[in-house]
Amino acid sequence: MKVLLVSPDPKSRQVMGLAVRGIARKIGGLPPVLLEATDGERGIAVARGEQPDVIVADEIASRAGAFALAHDLRNDMEPFPGVIVILLDRPQDVWLAKWSQADAWFVKPVDPFALADRVLELTRAKEIA
Repeated sequence: MKVLLVSPDPKSRQVMGLAVRGIARKIGGLPPVLLEATDGERGIAVARGEQPDVIVADEIASRAGAFALAHDLRNDMEPFPGVIVILLDRPQDVWLAKWSQADAWFVKPVDPFALADRVLELTRAKEIA
């Protein structure tokens, strides 16, 4: 499995990485290949080029943040088929996560075990894991 982690915060990317690595322990097999981007624009470019199975994007207050990333990838000529999870700063932003067509979202701070479980559930549903 290939996973793209998007956040300007290295600590946030580290927590996301630890969470998704936990999936391999649950299902056995190789740990996921982790890709990283520090903002939404770079995340979109990496996603289009690398075609990850999963994107976990931290809400980013910029022109191309997590919401724009998800929305743009879902509405491409060839829509992104993988799982997109957004980490929200505020519960009031759930409507933006829905608008962006993310598969799931969590309000920070995120329980890494819950994140891993949800990503595993979604990848199984899309027959990725």
